[in-house]
Amino acid sequence: MCLWPSDIVPRGLLFLQYSYSVFFLLDQRRNNLSDALKKLKITTDSTADSLEGCLDCLLQALAQTNMETSEKIQKSGVLQVFASLLTPQSSCTAKVANIIAEVARNEFMRNPCVDAGLIPPLVQLLNCKDQEVLLQTGRALGNICYDSHTLQSQLINMGVIPTLVKLLGIHCQNAALTEMCLVAFGNLAELESSKEQFAYTNIAEELVKLFKKQTEHDKKEMIFEVLAPLAENDVIKLQLVEAGLVECLLEVVQKTVDSDKEEDVAELKTASDLMVLLLLGDESMQKLFEGGKGSVFQRVLSWIPSNSHQLQLAGALAIANFARNDGNCIHMVDNGIVQKLMDLLDRHVEDGNVTVQHAALSALRNLAIPVVNKAKMLSAGVAEAVLKFLRSEMPPVQFKLLGTLRMLIDAQAEAAEQLGKNVKLVERLVEWCEAKDHAGVMGESNRLLSALIRHSKSKDVIRTIVQSGGIKHLVTMATSEHVIMQNEALVALALIAALELVTAEKDLENAQLVQILHRLLSDDRSAPEIKYNSMVLICALIGSEPLQKEVQSMAFLEVVSKLRSHENKTVAQQASLTEQRLAVES
Repeated sequence: MCLWPSDIVPRGLLFLQYSYSVFFLLDQRRNNLSDALKKLKITTDSTADSLEGCLDCLLQALAQTNMETSEKIQKSGVLQVFASLLTPQSSCTAKVANIIAEVARNEFMRNPCVDAGLIPPLVQLLNCKDQEVLLQTGRALGNICYDSHTLQSQLINMGVIPTLVKLLGIHCQNAALTEMCLVAFGNLAELESSKEQFAYTNIAEELVKLFKKQTEHDKKEMIFEVLAPLAENDVIKLQLVEAGLVECLLEVVQKTVDSDKEEDVAELKTASDLMVLLLLGDESMQKLFEGGKGSVFQRVLSWIPSNSHQLQLAGALAIANFARNDGNCIHMVDNGIVQKLMDLLDRHVEDGNVTVQHAALSALRNLAIPVVNKAKMLSAGVAEAVLKFLRSEMPPVQFKLLGTLRMLIDAQAEAAEQLGKNVKLVERLVEWCEAKDHAGVMGESNRLLSALIRHSKSKDVIRTIVQSGGIKHLVTMATSEHVIMQNEALVALALIAALELVTAEKDLENAQLVQILHRLLSDDRSAPEIKYNSMVLICALIGSEPLQKEVQSMAFLEVVSKLRSHENKTVAQQASLTEQRLAVES
């Protein structure tokens, strides 16, 4: 036999030697794994040392070939054995839980783990004091229930939430256990059923306490991911505010606002978004408003003139949320918030940020709701500021623009007339009334068109709307599924018929208004106010010869006479008056 010195061994032979070694080791491991699985199946006859050795062998095999080893574990039937090994007294419990966690990383192994009855004993182990057992148990439950709302709901029903919150408080110094709890909270908090249970724990206090200790971005981000879904619950919102989360968020904003680092920009967005989310709760919002003198409210005001689009957005959204009751709205308007919002809009007129435009318009719309604010805001030039966005092609901006104008002109005759004679505005409204792809914009356009007539009661406004082709849209609006919109349309049409019937006559005829009114009066489902206003409108329409002929041809007398016995007295009285009027005209 010829031996080659190691430095001159041919490359091909080296490969053969290496391959032989690998196959030998793999074969040895397969044998060891098979032996371990056999021993585990007769675990009652195994000594503690033998059991530990079997489990170590499984863990080693899983570390090398997780999927293949998991398949063998499933076929061997040892999963059922694991259920009996998951006891706090056993020294092997942590390793068994670790093996379950590893096999459950494979989707095909999750149902077998459930079928083997592993969830109940694992849940019981969450009451254990051994930190390694707790860690591996948490991993195992997390992997088995991953991406399954059904299994996660089962865990919630088994009471894991209070247990995990308690663990977080006890073991907050253990980084691995803390991370395990946070991952579990993040998964469970997505389920609505979990939030009530979380609300009965001190989760808010524990998370805020933990957040204050963090310096690393990744750790903060992990806590943010738990806070966001939890903060959707109004009770937890208030708990987070009382636990001091807002102060933490303001500190994050202050530290990251001037940074260009990607992680700081992300942290700024998350913190400011979460701040806005906390303000969606009535109690938490009012607590932070503090009569308009709260330090948090003042800090939020300072975001609006910021150079950061994210802070401008968050500031405007926060104002919109603070403006959810009349008292807050009146205080803010009296203290100059309107000018700040108009200045912000001015910065975004040309190629502006759409989300900031939308948020600022939302805030102005809410502020315009109280009656006492309307004249003040009109005097401040809000209508003119809003009209600058008439050219916008973005439906969210269009929607808020329309809503803001509609709120401003409510019971403001002069403003309604001024806007109603604005041909560019009316033409844009008529165009948006046909925006079938954007139901919100279409609905608001119709409502504003109607509001311009109802609040101005102006012939000039009616003529502008007729000339711009708006009549057909008001007639269509009378058939809306929303009673409030039907009613607004009918009142506007009645004013048109009373003030400018000759001008609108042809358009009303073409839009088949008379036929629509007959249908509304004949339909038992029509609301009393719809029947009442339809009859008022009929009485006005018979002042037009062609429309009167249509009314006579459709036997309105029969329909109206039936309404004289309507349970609503106002409807019954109007039916009598309408019947008399129709009888005279016929």
